Amino acid sequence: MTEPGASSRGGRAGSAAEALRRLVVDVADFPEPGVLFKDITPVLADPEAFGSVVEALADAGRDADGRVVVDHVVGMEARGFILAAPVALALGAGMVPVRKAGKLPRATYAESYSLEYAEATLEIHQDALRPGDRVLLVDDVLATGGTMAATRTLVERSGAVAHAVAVLMDLSFLPGRAAVGDLPLTSLMTVRGT
Repeated sequence: MTEPGASSRGGRAGSAAEALRRLVVDVADFPEPGVLFKDITPVLADPEAFGSVVEALADAGRDADGRVVVDHVVGMEARGFILAAPVALALGAGMVPVRKAGKLPRATYAESYSLEYAEATLEIHQDALRPGDRVLLVDDVLATGGTMAATRTLVERSGAVAHAVAVLMDLSFLPGRAAVGDLPLTSLMTVRGT
């Protein structure tokens, strides 16, 4: 599902979705039995596909007229970093990493959550965002929504405002969309079934 907008935006989303359908590789039983992992590394290795994906994700940080409406792009460890950094550059916005516990060197806010196959804690530097900053949350896959919900909590604890969520793909058979709540969601590809 992509936000409505100018035809160029729709064209970018369509090109990005086609690249994902063509290049994402399913890996069964990784990282543990029963999980079907979506390997995005072939997309990253293809400069045209990667560029298409970055531009389509960046559209979630623009209004209908193409104006940038976010101050920062937040990327979640680890594949979210790979996507959030070029999206931030495309928007002329800052990039803020949200990391696993113990990886950031200064004072942090922390939030624990459940993944689809584990438990984890995420952290953000306490001074990474300013009150009122508008933030685009970027990750590769929206599954159960735990990572995204924890990241939104960290953004809001910082005093910033979560503007929207942009992901390469959402797994519609898991409750991730519900966890996003009222935030606009841009997903370049929806995966149905297991």
